[in-house]
Amino acid sequence: MKENLYIGVLGGANPHEKFLDIAYEVGTLLAKNKITVLCGGLSGVMKEVSRGVHDNNGVVIGILPGYSRIEENEYLTYSITTGIGYARNFLIIRAAESLIAIDGSNGTISEESFAISEGKDVIGIESLVLKKSREREGNYYSAKSAEEAVKIAIASAEKQREKHIRDPHFFDS
Repeated sequence: MKENLYIGVLGGANPHEKFLDIAYEVGTLLAKNKITVLCGGLSGVMKEVSRGVHDNNGVVIGILPGYSRIEENEYLTYSITTGIGYARNFLIIRAAESLIAIDGSNGTISEESFAISEGKDVIGIESLVLKKSREREGNYYSAKSAEEAVKIAIASAEKQREKHIRDPHFFDS
């Protein structure tokens, strides 16, 4: 059985209402495409993307900043407590094969930048456009809708999986 693609969704905890609607639609479309979704697991964009996935029988994993699940949103399929605060964003980036960024809060922009530097493509919906500066970095794509973002993200994740990129800093165990 072929494993699902993993796509991360980035976005703020307190965005404007229109971004919550977009997040729900992104979650719905990802679930319908059998994508495993990764997010920060809390409120705002994270909660709405989780609700969209949940309502469409998909799988969403929340990578939580704290040691407790008390603040996680109720729509997560699974959650992982980390106890590392915002450093948990690193884990979301590393685990995802591509990422969708909704809105452009400062935290989201930092995640986008880190993802691109890690060689992952970011598909942004009304977020700050970022440019790669090195050959091995990922690309930034602007999307005008949830449907366009999901389509680009799936194609990007498929390409990322085909590359079978190995991090030279880790050994086989």
